[in-house]
Amino acid sequence: MSSAVPKKAPKVDLDTTRDKLTRLGLVHASEHVSETLARSAKESWPPHRFLDQLLEDELVVREERRLKTALRLSGLPTGHTLGNFDFAFQPSVERNRIETLATCTWIREKESLLMQGPPGVGKTHLAIALGIRAVENGFSVAFHRLEDLLAALKRDAEVSPQRLRRRKHMNVALLIIDEVGFEPMTRQEASLFFRLVSYRYGRGSILITTNKGIQDWPEVLAGDEVLTTAILDRLLHRSHVLNISGRSYRLRELEQAAAKSSGAAAGA
Repeated sequence: MSSAVPKKAPKVDLDTTRDKLTRLGLVHASEHVSETLARSAKESWPPHRFLDQLLEDELVVREERRLKTALRLSGLPTGHTLGNFDFAFQPSVERNRIETLATCTWIREKESLLMQGPPGVGKTHLAIALGIRAVENGFSVAFHRLEDLLAALKRDAEVSPQRLRRRKHMNVALLIIDEVGFEPMTRQEASLFFRLVSYRYGRGSILITTNKGIQDWPEVLAGDEVLTTAILDRLLHRSHVLNISGRSYRLRELEQAAAKSSGAAAGA
């Protein structure tokens, strides 16, 4: 009786596999299926491990692409993260509190965040860093200097409410408004700002950085105490307030530069 001839493993038509992966939108998996298959054979992976690795690599690439696009669309400046914030230089900032805010629970709950303190103490850095963390957690974000935001609001002053709701600063999960208080608003600007805050109240989060204490906001909002009360009533309901004090980072950098210059001159 002749011995049975062992069956050969069926050949894999990678071109057909690549085509199917591409048609399913798994472009990265399609481009790297042969590499993953070779690694799978070399390390003797079970079939489910090969499939899992192929899908994991696709997800990683998609997430990187999502982050890059979302950060570009957000308008967030680059280079400011929680990792490079100097907590030791600014002891008034509680690291634990910032890390709690970085979980983005307050954005999920549509709460607001007010950061107040003198210029240069790191408000903008923290605002940007929290914005980046929000993007990483899947939230839509828009970053605006107040001056630029007011210009956009004035352009939309006559836009119908239905169209206005489509504007990015109206419908993102987190709107960051930087540098409130450096220049007082006109009555029109204060009214448009109130419309923005009122619309977003209960619909999305607002993060504001300001050099003015709450008691000084009437002078920022065209001297209108009634309007100021209405705005603060919405901003401070279900909100977080960070009071940041201390030395200016920019002044520290100037002092360090001056010290280096003096040291170089003395050694000359």
